[in-house]
Amino acid sequence: MTKLTYKLMNLIQTLILSIVEGITEFLPISSTGHLILVSKLLNLSQTEFVKSFEIAIQLGAIMAVTVLYYRKLIDNKKLYPRILAAFLPSAIIGFILYKFIKQYLIGDSRIVLASLLIGGILLIILEKILAKTKIQKNLTIEKLGIKPCLMIGLAQTVSMIPGISRAAATIIGGMSVGLSRSSAVEFSFLLAIPTMVAATGLDLIKSYQYFSAQDIKFLIVGFIVSFISAKIAVEWLIKFMKNHSLAAFGVYRVVLAVAFWRLLL
Repeated sequence: MTKLTYKLMNLIQTLILSIVEGITEFLPISSTGHLILVSKLLNLSQTEFVKSFEIAIQLGAIMAVTVLYYRKLIDNKKLYPRILAAFLPSAIIGFILYKFIKQYLIGDSRIVLASLLIGGILLIILEKILAKTKIQKNLTIEKLGIKPCLMIGLAQTVSMIPGISRAAATIIGGMSVGLSRSSAVEFSFLLAIPTMVAATGLDLIKSYQYFSAQDIKFLIVGFIVSFISAKIAVEWLIKFMKNHSLAAFGVYRVVLAVAFWRLLL
């Protein structure tokens, strides 16, 4: 294999993974799970660099949300204590379990497929239950107390298991404490900013030695591509959730898990 061919293959792999990350980061279908499965299809070994790359390109997706919501973040100071309260559980548990998650959970396609399947079924069931309950459908983020925010944060910690989906956990968590579906989706976007910045920052600090000068170039490409694709995905999800439920994503997860189970295992 020539050096040019090697670089071209790495560039193509980078583009594919970055597009997948951007599209799936804010949808309730698990971006980490999709990256692991796509890496499997691309025959990418789950080396320390690949694992770190899959985490690092999340910054591009997070930047897309920051750009879309920067005005609200600047003007609405009431959001900060609520986002912080919801962020704390993941910050504490993620820091404590970082090594375990990186070594034993990330990269295991069996865990991903099981989580996609079980999470998909639960998403369908919980969506139907929450849609029928008499919760405060008009509750906004600004009206949330600290305790409900902590509950959403605890729900988010479950998504440390690859395949569960941070978006799914936080959206369901938000709806369960009384947020409307649209407000729960919005809070999920905002909560992603400190959560993913912290997760990516922690990983880069602990894994920077695995990155070469050439790898940095791929990270920059990954950042830009994931930013563009995430921005498109977020704008689409906002429109989609106005007239649709989460059940469709649950069905997708189940179908994907079954299909990959037959293909990979």
